[in-house]
Amino acid sequence: MNLTDIRCGQCGRKLAAGRYIEISIKCPRCGALNHLKAVEPHNQNASERRKA
Repeated sequence: MNLTDIRCGQCGRKLAAGRYIEISIKCPRCGALNHLKAVEPHNQNASERRKA
């Protein structure tokens, strides 16, 4: 399982590591509200569908 680093867009501090569909997290260092949303949900069979 690959974990993605989730970093603050303002100061670059690492906030978390994991997989997400949608997340909103406030940076404790600079106070910026970071809202991240996946382009498409993670699906293990997605590569198989693209090949078809």
